[in-house]
Amino acid sequence: MLDEPLLSDEKTKILFEHPKKIVNKVKSPDIFATYSMNPYQGCEHGCIYCYARNTHEYWGYSAGLDFERKIIAKPNAPQLLEKQLMNKNWEVSPIMFSGNTDCYQPIERKLKITRQMLEVLLKFRHPVGMITKNNLILRDIDILQEMAKLKLVHVMVSITSLREDLRLKMEPRTVTSKNRLKVIEQLNRSGIPTGIMTAPIIPGLNSDEIPQLIEAAADHGAVTAGYSIVRLNGSVKEIFTDWIHKNFPDRADKVLHQIAEVHGGTLNDSRFGTRMGGEGKIAESIKQLFKMAVKKHLSGRDRFEYDLTAFRRPGEIQQLELF
Repeated sequence: MLDEPLLSDEKTKILFEHPKKIVNKVKSPDIFATYSMNPYQGCEHGCIYCYARNTHEYWGYSAGLDFERKIIAKPNAPQLLEKQLMNKNWEVSPIMFSGNTDCYQPIERKLKITRQMLEVLLKFRHPVGMITKNNLILRDIDILQEMAKLKLVHVMVSITSLREDLRLKMEPRTVTSKNRLKVIEQLNRSGIPTGIMTAPIIPGLNSDEIPQLIEAAADHGAVTAGYSIVRLNGSVKEIFTDWIHKNFPDRADKVLHQIAEVHGGTLNDSRFGTRMGGEGKIAESIKQLFKMAVKKHLSGRDRFEYDLTAFRRPGEIQQLELF
């Protein structure tokens, strides 16, 4: 059992850290990105399944309540990003923003670190991929539109369930699925290519919603879709197990059994190649359900490709404008 509750009325504490670099090389072959960057560690959204919870332990905090209530912000991230892009040896490749915790979590409204980083990316005309479940991204639609004109940005909005009772239990401090669909619609109407990320899929809990999620996203203009199956590594295993027994006692064992079946008999799965999509009959049925829904609702939508040739350092842009 956990030695602390997952939810608390305790006020969020913002801690500041000044790292030496902000762009990280992605080593996982399962993730279609070469680099990632995270202006925040920890996340106020409090999603029970979040694999990033484990990273908080590296900072000496718990993966439970600390992850949700002790947010580490990196105020020098924009400067570090600019320094990285100014490096003559930098090879242009899309950066994933964020690969860990949501870059548009509530504290971003005040600190605006993500917005400042987007300003840097636009200045350099550098490609970026974004994933979020917060409608705060609409605040930066002015920058994103300019980047979209240059084919420099692609957005994925994460939606795990259309059932509000389930969302409130899984993701207690997030925007409603209805409002996330509106984000997909508004971004695409503004010329910013946006899709839906149905992740994580939890067998026996939200796996039946895949067709409805993709249809709803398509109806709101989504251009693509992605998914991954939940994996309960490290402390997330204990946290999720405790949560599901408390919130869904009637089907907790069934859900945990199906998750284990998808990951070779264990709730923990760190194996490259299988950890994201799983294996076995359940994983295959989820894959087929997803593929059929995408074919039915998203077939023929425009495929997005970045323009990697648009990159210019500020001085180079000024020289080109002279000619």
